Amino acid sequence: MDLTFPSPPNDGRQPGQALPPHLFANAIAILASVFVSSIVLSYILRPHLALCASALAFASVLTLVIFALVVRGLPYHRHKVFGAANAVTAIRTAIVSLLAATVFFAIDMHAPASVLWIMIGLVMLALILDGFDGYLARALAQESDLGARFDMEVDALLILVLSAAALFLDKAGVWVLAIGLMRYGFIAAQYAMPALGAPLPPSTRRKAICVVQVAALCIILVPIVQPPFSSAIAAAALALLAYSFAVDTSFLLGKGAPRPCK
Repeated sequence: MDLTFPSPPNDGRQPGQALPPHLFANAIAILASVFVSSIVLSYILRPHLALCASALAFASVLTLVIFALVVRGLPYHRHKVFGAANAVTAIRTAIVSLLAATVFFAIDMHAPASVLWIMIGLVMLALILDGFDGYLARALAQESDLGARFDMEVDALLILVLSAAALFLDKAGVWVLAIGLMRYGFIAAQYAMPALGAPLPPSTRRKAICVVQVAALCIILVPIVQPPFSSAIAAAALALLAYSFAVDTSFLLGKGAPRPCK
C-alpha cells in the first residue's frame, strides 16, 4: 500500500506543519474503534474461516500498519474532522485485512465450502461500502486527497487478495496475480518514469473497471465456478484492467494529450 502524496495539501498546509489537535484526536478515536471492533469480528469468525492464531495476528498487524499510514497522511486531509467517509473506508480496511488473513493463513480454503461463502459475503460487504464512502464524502463535503488515496489503496489491496485467492483455489493460473499486482507495478514504474507519478483526472472508466475487477474475482470464488469458466472470467478481467492502465499510462506519458492547432 502506498499512501505517499507528491503534491502539497489542498488546504494550504505544508507537510510537517502541525495539524489541528481535534483532527488528530478524532482520527485516532475512529481508527482505534474500528481496530478494536475488527479484533472482535476476527475472533467471532475465526472458527468459520478456519483461521489459526497467526492469521488473527496478521490481520491485526496489517490493519494497524494501514491505519498508521493514514495517520501519517493526515496533513493531506483538509477538514477539521476525520469524517464519516474515512470511517467507512477504515471499516473496509478491517474487512480486507481479515480476507487477506483468510487467503494466506486459512488452514484449508478448499473445505468446507462455507469458508468461501463467508469470504464472498465479506467481499460483497466491502464492495457495497466502497460506493457508500464516496457518497458520504460528496454529500458531507468532506472530500480530500487523503480520503481519495485511502479508498483507492484499499481497493488495490482487496483486488490483490482476491487474485491470490483465485490462484490458491486453482480457479486460474499464476498469471491471475497480474490483476492484483498491476497497480503496484505501476507504482514501481514511477521510479523509472517519473511522469507516471503525475495526478490523473477523475475517471468514471477507472472506477467502473475497479468494481468489475472485484465483482469478477468474487464470482470466481463461488464453489460451482470452476475452470475453464473461472479462468475465462479472470482473463477477461485482466484484459479490461490492462486496457485501463494502458489508457492512463498513455495519457501520463503525453500520448493522450491533445495536439496544438497549427
